[in-house]
Amino acid sequence: MANIYVRVKGIIEKDGKYLLVKHWVDDRIPDPFIWEFIETNCEFGEAPQEAVIRGMDEVLSIECQVKKTLYTWSHVIGESQCVGVAFLCSLEEEEELIKLSEEYGDWKWAEKEEFSNYIENPCILRDLEKWV
Repeated sequence: MANIYVRVKGIIEKDGKYLLVKHWVDDRIPDPFIWEFIETNCEFGEAPQEAVIRGMDEVLSIECQVKKTLYTWSHVIGESQCVGVAFLCSLEEEEELIKLSEEYGDWKWAEKEEFSNYIENPCILRDLEKWV
């Protein structure tokens, strides 16, 4: 039986720069962190906008606001399909209050021209070129 789940991405923009977070993925490799935007799965019964706000609060420990939907994506791996929604967001509190959850090693602001210096996934970079 096929499994479908919804994943949301929060792309936080401030003054023409975008917040990237360094996420721990695997300590068995030389560099166990990757730079990315904040992502989380929707829980059953949760609206995508609610999920992205919850996810950003869990990662950053501060409130964010959804400004608009940027794009959607979908990919299939085996018997599972991920359907995703990316949202453009803003901080509702000062960035000095950011306190990352323990799976994250760092955060930084980057201009869109710098995305390819940090984000390795070509599919994400292709989507960002169109929408950010």
